[in-house]
Amino acid sequence: MKLTKRDVYLGRGLGMWAWLLHRVTGLLLVFYLILHILVISSSLGGSSLFDPLLRLLQTPLFVLLEMGLTAAVLIHGLNGIRIVLFDLGLGVRRQKEIFAVLMALAAAMWVWAVLVAYPNLFRVL
Repeated sequence: MKLTKRDVYLGRGLGMWAWLLHRVTGLLLVFYLILHILVISSSLGGSSLFDPLLRLLQTPLFVLLEMGLTAAVLIHGLNGIRIVLFDLGLGVRRQKEIFAVLMALAAAMWVWAVLVAYPNLFRVL
């Protein structure tokens, strides 16, 4: 089935989803960096402020959120590699295949990260 311009604008093409995924993960990473700076800067308030915050960040909820961060980093980074290859003129006619392979690689790496983090998801502090 051949996609029309209208299909692409309505988000029916894989390229549109790749673009959207890259932008959303980029925004999530910027949001995370701001939060990370705020958390690290709380150490200036001394251990009475920083230690309880670190205990909170080690709870299963935050370990789960770190898995989301890991997914965002993998997706954004590997899709960024595809974009760089495209900008260099490499694999221009194989964008969909490259995207699929890199997203499969991201999924495999994310599953490995979840398996590593799994014991911490159910740890009682």
